[in-house]
Amino acid sequence: AAEDRAMRTAWQGKAGRSPLQALYESDQFEQSSLQAVHQQRRELLSNVCSRYTRKRRLLRPDDLRHLVVDDTHGLLYCYVPKVACTNWKRVMMVLTGQGKYRDPLEIPANEAHVSSNLRTLSEYSIPEINHRLRSYLKFIFVREPFERLVSAYRNKFTRSYNTAFHKRYGTKIIRRHRQEPSDKALERGDDVRFEEFVYYLLDPRTQREEPFNEHWERVHSLCHPCIVHYDVVGKYETLAEDANYILQLVGADTSVKFPSSSKTTRTTDDMTAQFFQDISPFYQRRLFNLYKMDYLLFNYSIPSYLRIR
Repeated sequence: AAEDRAMRTAWQGKAGRSPLQALYESDQFEQSSLQAVHQQRRELLSNVCSRYTRKRRLLRPDDLRHLVVDDTHGLLYCYVPKVACTNWKRVMMVLTGQGKYRDPLEIPANEAHVSSNLRTLSEYSIPEINHRLRSYLKFIFVREPFERLVSAYRNKFTRSYNTAFHKRYGTKIIRRHRQEPSDKALERGDDVRFEEFVYYLLDPRTQREEPFNEHWERVHSLCHPCIVHYDVVGKYETLAEDANYILQLVGADTSVKFPSSSKTTRTTDDMTAQFFQDISPFYQRRLFNLYKMDYLLFNYSIPSYLRIR
């Protein structure tokens, strides 16, 4: 494919020959259907961007806080919370750790989120940023937007251990969006209903006061896919094969494996549908419009459970 050829020539590795090129020349890497899938995703993303973004603005260093850098393998990963980002950060720590870490699953989840353990692109100088954006393999992982949203709600507002979120966001949501809240609810903020969370997201005051938290911010606002040209758009729905594809592309050591998910509590489409049962069609449509660009950019169809047609 022309785009893959361009990618090969544009992205040269340390020895003047990219890992991608080496893989092309080896027997183990066939012209796979997976390659075609990823080219289709890139093309769709590019088409939607050209249709919906009129003026390309310049990236600011602040826009690059989610792009994790692996200088060893020439890799940029834009992390999106609630899209396997803990496991990807673990893998990036193995890739960048000079042998300090061997198995991603040996790294505690909280350590994967310590900001000093991984460098982000915002920490580099402008020339260094431009060089990496031009020559590194850039990838992102996305997920059905409402499934990701419900996953964030469940994790941050229904788990007793997330007291920081309850205090920071829960108390404000209850104060603004619950009629006659109890003193206990106002103080603890630990029983936010999904409906109240939706009202909070749609309240014009919310984004006027501060940007959305990264767990429910739109992917296009976190990773700027119409400005940063991602080489691979991975999907949560095809996580294992997409992760393996990326590790192959950058020539990662074959011992580095993306952790397979064993979580039985994961948010599914059926579960998401249940959360939306009590949301009126009016608010369903407004919420869909809020996340519409993520639906369009990453080729997700309008969920069948929504009553907005």
